[in-house]
Amino acid sequence: MAEGAPQLDETQESATVVVIGAGPAGLTVASLLRRCGVDCVVLERRSREHVAQRQRAGIVEARAVRMFESWGLADLVLGGPPHDGILEFRVDGESHLVDDSDGSEGPGARLCPQQVLVQKLTAAHLADGGDLRYEAADVTLHDLTGERATVRYRAADGTPHAITCAFVAGCDGEHGVTRTAVPDGHLTAHPLDYGISWLTVLADAPPPAHPLLAVSPQGFAAHFPRGPHSSRYYLQCPPDDDLGAWSDARIWDALRTRLADPALTAGPVTDRETFRLRGLVNDPMQYGRLFLVGDAAHIVSPMGGKGMNLALYDADLFARAVRDHARDGDDTALRTYSERCLRRVWSDQEFSHWLTRTVHDAGDATHCGPFLHRLARARLDRLFSSPAAGRAFAELMTGLDPAQDRPASTAR
Repeated sequence: MAEGAPQLDETQESATVVVIGAGPAGLTVASLLRRCGVDCVVLERRSREHVAQRQRAGIVEARAVRMFESWGLADLVLGGPPHDGILEFRVDGESHLVDDSDGSEGPGARLCPQQVLVQKLTAAHLADGGDLRYEAADVTLHDLTGERATVRYRAADGTPHAITCAFVAGCDGEHGVTRTAVPDGHLTAHPLDYGISWLTVLADAPPPAHPLLAVSPQGFAAHFPRGPHSSRYYLQCPPDDDLGAWSDARIWDALRTRLADPALTAGPVTDRETFRLRGLVNDPMQYGRLFLVGDAAHIVSPMGGKGMNLALYDADLFARAVRDHARDGDDTALRTYSERCLRRVWSDQEFSHWLTRTVHDAGDATHCGPFLHRLARARLDRLFSSPAAGRAFAELMTGLDPAQDRPASTAR
């Protein structure tokens, strides 16, 4: 039997939307669709326990907080304290506090680790009667350009299922099945390798007073809160560095040096990994009845905290587009989904690129050379001394776009 072909014993089902992936993007799509009365099924290949523990982003930007508020979900899904709007840059040991609040009315960013957001979205979705299926294996997509698409998968108990649907939301990340379901020639990938790697460390150690970015000749380092008694640290390291070479002692020595904090309190390291900084944009973000959401469509350098927040933006646009289709028969937002998403994607990619290159080139000049090193130092000096530069930085950090963000009408 051909792969993905109908099976005599498969369970036949129907839904308006099938959501592939139960991370922040997929769960947000599903929760928003439930809020406007659109039925959906969420398929996730991993177990609930695995998904709930994935450590990634830690800040929900102000725009995303206001998006959740507009749907009546903020109190249900956002954990963690408000971000106080202050970001510390420490350059050669000298502290510079930058206000990353844009001064607009309404709530600001929230310190909300990805796993906390996922856990709360999961609980809220299930409490609302949502259909969320874990350990869905062998997912395949069919008839994406037809009248109805079909998603086939095998349930945890081995039962084959086929779900026909009006739309598929591809929220399963860069290596998921949805992006690869698009035939060759219909997507253009725009990749960028920064030639930089980070060692990321999660530890049971006191969080900083403010999120901290440190620039020094020894390399970039950062210190972010991940809870009242835990922190996440980042250390610039050579590309493809050996994780095994980073003992606990070496990690804490490097952090104390680069953060210019000899008295930095150490704690048990609970997780560590190395990864390369890169960017990727797939254009367009839709193919027939398939709409790519979040990391399935784009990858952003961690600088600026845009990855998860872009996924939340995509989810909001997609849910509103499906709502318009179901409620009003208006397909305008569906047709323009990719164009609208990509405008913000490229804006956030530019900001992330600017910040990534600035904090790395301003530190260790070995790879960038003296000219780019001096340019990066000039950019930091302008940020610290120019109110106009500070306001532009804050606008980009909060995620508010004056050209696109208008007061949200009621999501229902």
